Amino acid sequence: MRVLIIGGDNLESILCKLHEKGFNNIEHISGRDGWNKKTNMLVKSQKVDLVIVLVDFINHCVVKNTKERLKKSNIRAIFSKRSWVHLESHLNNFCAVRNA
Repeated sequence: MRVLIIGGDNLESILCKLHEKGFNNIEHISGRDGWNKKTNMLVKSQKVDLVIVLVDFINHCVVKNTKERLKKSNIRAIFSKRSWVHLESHLNNFCAVRNA
């Protein structure tokens, strides 16, 4: 499965756990830089199964653009803190729905 992570820094532990959950293609956008607000984020979101937005350290315009883009597509999204505890329950729900 493919996942796009928007926001957050130092994601090594989260990336390892996502690999364990079966996400083999993971892309990351920091969400802080203005250059990727409309270009990279919107283009990459078309190629993924899930978008994870880590809301701890992210540009508000990036969150707004992500929400608007996801409303127009069938891509599922998770908005979470940059913590595996917060993220894991959402991922479990996503995987359960996907496998059903």
